[in-house]
Amino acid sequence: MPEFGLVDTLIVVLYLALSVAIGLVANRFITGLTGYLVAGRSLGTALSVATMTGSELGLITVMYQAQKGFTGGFAALHIGLIAGLVTLFVGLTGFIVVGLRRAGVMTIPEFYAQRFGKDVRITGGIFLALGGILNMGLFLQVGSQFVVGITGLDPSGTTVALVMTVLLGLVLFYTVLGGMVSVVLTDYVQFVVLSIGLVALVLLAINNLGFDHIAEVWETNRGASTFDPSEQFGGAYITWQGVLGLVSCAIWPTAVTRALSARNVTVVKRQYTFSAVSFMVRFLLPCFLGITAYVFLTEAGAVVAADAKSFTFEGAEQGSIMALPIYMRSMLPVGVLGLLTAAMLAAFMSTHDSYLLCWASVIARDIIAPLRPKTATPERQLKWTRIFIVLIGLYVLAWGLLFKPSQDVWDYLGITGAIYFTGAIVVLTAGLYWKRASRMGARWALFAGLSAVAGLGPVKSLLGIETIGPAEIGLGTLGLAMLAMLVGSLLFPDRDREEVV
Repeated sequence: MPEFGLVDTLIVVLYLALSVAIGLVANRFITGLTGYLVAGRSLGTALSVATMTGSELGLITVMYQAQKGFTGGFAALHIGLIAGLVTLFVGLTGFIVVGLRRAGVMTIPEFYAQRFGKDVRITGGIFLALGGILNMGLFLQVGSQFVVGITGLDPSGTTVALVMTVLLGLVLFYTVLGGMVSVVLTDYVQFVVLSIGLVALVLLAINNLGFDHIAEVWETNRGASTFDPSEQFGGAYITWQGVLGLVSCAIWPTAVTRALSARNVTVVKRQYTFSAVSFMVRFLLPCFLGITAYVFLTEAGAVVAADAKSFTFEGAEQGSIMALPIYMRSMLPVGVLGLLTAAMLAAFMSTHDSYLLCWASVIARDIIAPLRPKTATPERQLKWTRIFIVLIGLYVLAWGLLFKPSQDVWDYLGITGAIYFTGAIVVLTAGLYWKRASRMGARWALFAGLSAVAGLGPVKSLLGIETIGPAEIGLGTLGLAMLAMLVGSLLFPDRDREEVV
C-alpha cells in the first residue's frame, strides 16, 4: 500500500492554512447580523450556484454516497438521478424557495412566525435544531475515518479522537470569525478543486479497471439485481429518495440559506435550475467511486461480507465507509493524493461551517430571541450565534466519539433529518399555498414529525421493529404530518389572519 508521505502532508497543511486565512480575511467584511448570516443578500447567480454546490458537496456527501455505491452497486445511482430531477423542478417552478425569498426571512422558522405566529416559530426552531444537530452528529466521525483511511494512520488508541479534535478546531476558528462570508468564499474554492478531482478520479478508475469489467464483476459477485433499483431497494425506498431530493434542495436550511442569500427571486430560480446538474453529479460521482472501490478491493484480496457492510483487507476488518479512502490511497500518485485529500478536507470544513452556522443561528434567532425580545438586539443575536457554534461543535465531537451507527450513513442522515423535515415540508407547503392552513395544524404537523425518531437503529431495536426500513418509517411520518395539518386546520381554523412576527 502506498504511503501518505511528506509531499502530500505539506500540500494538505498549506491548503488548509489558506482556508483558515480566508476566514480571517472574511471577518473584515462582516457588517452586522445580516452580513454574518446571509452575506448581506448580495450573491449573484454564479456565486450562488457555486456556494450551494460547494456546501452540499462535502466530504460527508462523498463518503456516504461512496458507501452506498459499495453496498448497493449500480442500483444506488438512482439516488443521484432523482436528486437532479427534483432540483430542476424546484428551479423551474420556484416551489417553496421563491416564497421564502419573497418573505424576506433569514431562517425557515422566521417564516413560521410570519404565517402562524411566534409559538409555531419557537416550536419549529426547536425541532429544526434537534433534527439538524442530530443529523450532523456523524460528520466529524466520518471525517476522521477518511483521514485515517487516506493516510494509513493506526486507528487504535486516541488517533481518531485526536484527528476529530483538530478538524473541529479548524472549522470553529474560521466559522466563528467569518460567518456566511467565509463560508461562501471557501465553498467556491473547494467547489472548483473538488469537482475537478472527482471527475479525474472517475476517469482514472474507468481507465484502470474498464467499465465493462466493473459491471461484469458486480454481476458475477452480486447478481443482476445490482442494476435494478426496484429490485435492489424497493419502491418505498425509491419514493423516499424523491422526498430526500426535495428536502436536500428546498427544505434543508443549509441549502435554503443560499436562496435567502441571493440578490433576488430571479437569481433564486436560476440558482436551482443550474444547480440541478451539480446536485445530481454530487451523488453520482462518489457513488460510482464506491462501485469501483468494491471491484478494486475484491481483486486486491479483500473479503467483503455478504451484505457488503464490512470487508477485511490486509488483515484488518473495515466498515464499508472506509472503502473509498483506502481505494484512493491505493491508486493515486504522490502529490495528487495530497491535493485531493486537501480538497476533501476543505469540503469537510465547508459543510461543517454551513451546518454549524445554520443551527446556531436558528437557536439564537428563532428560539432565544422570541423568548427574550427586549434583549435580542442584533449584536446579542450575533454573540449568541457564535457561542452556539462552539457548543454544537463540542456536541458533535462527543457524539462522534460515542455513537456507532448500525445503518448506512445516508440512511442515518435521512431519518434524523426527518425529525425536522417531515413536519417542515407540510408546514411550508401549506403555509405558502393553502389559505386555510392554521396555527393548530402547523403545531400538530411539527409534532408528528417527531415520530421519525423510530427509524434510528437503537430505537428500532427498543421498539422491536428492526424489520421496518427507514423509507417506510420516513414515509409514514410524512403521511402522519400531512394528516395532522389537515385535521388540525379544519377542526381549529384561525379566526384572524394577522401575521405575528
